[in-house]
Amino acid sequence: MCEREQDLDTEHEAGATDAAFTSLLEDSVEELYEQAPCGYLSTLMDGTIAKINTTLLHWLGLSRDRVVGRMRFADLLTVGGKLYHETHFAPMLQMKGEVSGIALDLKAGGKKRMPVLVTSKVKTSEDGEPLLIRTTLFDARDRRAYEQELLRGRRQAEAARRHAEKDRARLQEALAVLQQSLLPTALPDVPGLEAASYYHTASPDLLGGDFYDLFPLDADQWAFFLGDVCGKGPQAAALTSLTRSTLRAAALHNPDPQTVLSTLNTVLHERYTRGDTRYCTAIFGVLQPNGDRVSLHLASGGHPPALIQRANGTADYLPTPGGMLIGVLPNPRFACARTDLAQGDTLLLYTDGLTEARIGPQRELYGEDALCTFASAHSPAGPQALITVLTGLLAGFGDGLDDDTALLALGVPAPVHGDADLS
Repeated sequence: MCEREQDLDTEHEAGATDAAFTSLLEDSVEELYEQAPCGYLSTLMDGTIAKINTTLLHWLGLSRDRVVGRMRFADLLTVGGKLYHETHFAPMLQMKGEVSGIALDLKAGGKKRMPVLVTSKVKTSEDGEPLLIRTTLFDARDRRAYEQELLRGRRQAEAARRHAEKDRARLQEALAVLQQSLLPTALPDVPGLEAASYYHTASPDLLGGDFYDLFPLDADQWAFFLGDVCGKGPQAAALTSLTRSTLRAAALHNPDPQTVLSTLNTVLHERYTRGDTRYCTAIFGVLQPNGDRVSLHLASGGHPPALIQRANGTADYLPTPGGMLIGVLPNPRFACARTDLAQGDTLLLYTDGLTEARIGPQRELYGEDALCTFASAHSPAGPQALITVLTGLLAGFGDGLDDDTALLALGVPAPVHGDADLS
């Protein structure tokens, strides 16, 4: 295209633009008022309508001769809008001379409500005397619909939140009941023995995998166990239930600790070897009163060693080195140990939630050495006293205690001073 042709095209486009602006400017002021995209009206100071545009008349479904000089602005409003106009809108307008963006409802054609945003301003004379009121009304139907949709969404969200909270409460209640079913409701009374326990749940939303129990084998022997299954939630709960029932059944058949753990290993290994390996750690033991002492025989499968707090104020672990996890191998090795509990001695079993708690600025593991030192620092006063101080210790860990923790303490009561004197 040559330069001359480009100039001609430019001049043509400019001419078309000028023609468009000229056609717009040909609109009269009266037409712009009457056909405006908003409603206009002017009223006397008492509210009588003196002038109204076609747009507003169309919204109202009224003719001009029915409105001008015959109706007041408040007559165009719904009952609620009229009340608000009399109690708030008109007084504010009188005081301030202008009100802006007030949401009201018109009595539109077809007996419908039409939401509008109203702005009014008082026109005054040169002397400041009020002459008339000019009012502009903007169609707020789309905005009202949006607000209603937004409100509906908020209500639905609030209803969903309340429903979720109720579901969560029911779930937590169900989980709590299920968790309780995996633990003894209370420890039995054992002649010549004291027993105490504690269970800390790290999360109320997840079933823990720690377990313990104490139950009679016959008139002279009592069995106990404490352990920890892998995982959390329903699968861990199922494994815990299977483990507890297997340990109790195996103990009644043959109470030898190593045999009981071997039976449990066989059950778990056969059930969980097909792509879903499940295992646990556990200590199983048998107590047999013998005069003023209690004989103790236990076996450990990969579990932290039991701690004994002696009546003389010392504390040390009952070593069970080399005990393997239960359920992983077909023929694992379990470590056994024997000892006697004298009067005033307390045996403590615990899960690794205690020793693996994080402490201090460096988030270090609490550890078995610290636990032994803690037990040594507290005077021996029986199982319940030991559980009480350990409960306080766990509470002091705060968010450093991020795993479930089970405690089981078994001890021989210390002699009463009067009985000791009589002897």
